[in-house]
Amino acid sequence: MTQAVLTQLEARIRDLEGLARDTGQDFAAEIQALRDKLNRARTEANASMTRWERVQLARTAGRPTALDYIERLCTDFTELHGDRAFGDDAALIGGPARWGGRPVMLLAQQKGRDTKDKIKRRFGSSNPEGYRKAVRLMDLADKFRLPIVSLIDTQGAYPGLEAEERGQGWAIAESIQRMVRLRVPAVCAVIGEGGSGGALAVGVGNRVLIQENAWYSVISPEGCASIIWKDASKAPEAAEALQLTGPDLLRLGIVEEVIPEPPGGAHLDPDAAAALLGEAIGRHLDELASLSAETLRAGRDARFRNLGEYEER
Repeated sequence: MTQAVLTQLEARIRDLEGLARDTGQDFAAEIQALRDKLNRARTEANASMTRWERVQLARTAGRPTALDYIERLCTDFTELHGDRAFGDDAALIGGPARWGGRPVMLLAQQKGRDTKDKIKRRFGSSNPEGYRKAVRLMDLADKFRLPIVSLIDTQGAYPGLEAEERGQGWAIAESIQRMVRLRVPAVCAVIGEGGSGGALAVGVGNRVLIQENAWYSVISPEGCASIIWKDASKAPEAAEALQLTGPDLLRLGIVEEVIPEPPGGAHLDPDAAAALLGEAIGRHLDELASLSAETLRAGRDARFRNLGEYEER
């Protein structure tokens, strides 16, 4: 099913809705039939998408951000600021909240909703103080026995000179190390983009989940293409080689579950997308709740050590 057909169906629905408002006539049956046809068409289109098309969908305007999900799924969220060393980082937010009534500690990468907000949050790319803030929140989670929920959405850590001057690589390494040593359950979900160490720094969970149209990889397709072919325009070929989509990662054992999205993508029905995400994370938290601290820590360590294959010669 081509995008042109989808666009045509959407236009027909809008036209009928406008006609119903203007004339007062009842076109409910016709509109519902077109919506059903559109949903079927979106489902067919989704099944045949290339990896690069999924990358583009993960970046599409209006895709729910971490805060959009937090507002729909959490109560009593109290955002905590600062790393107690340098300053606050707006790209990584977090604090205690209730997820489906369960007390948790949230870690969330926030890209921003409009242009001003995206610039403030550097499109979800954290400075070192963001990862040091994450470590501070992990310490609090361990102290108060709060399971961690991490929402991942970044192309990577911020690559600016000031970030390197303040120890970007060291901060990421400290965050990864601290997350491995957690004595509480940790469930991580990639909700958009999951790029490089910037994502892994808050992605060392007992369970790692990914939404259907999100991606997770050691590098973005553009970055990979620039290194391998010296040509960022070859990003579609890089996306195919990286095998970075949910089904790829599930097959490779990198994630435990691919969370479905509404037909056409999460941006078309954020409420339904939030419900699916909330159910999946809640279910995994329930499964981990009865495990001891030692079992959680050992399982997390083993999970990541067992990723990948190699040969000794």
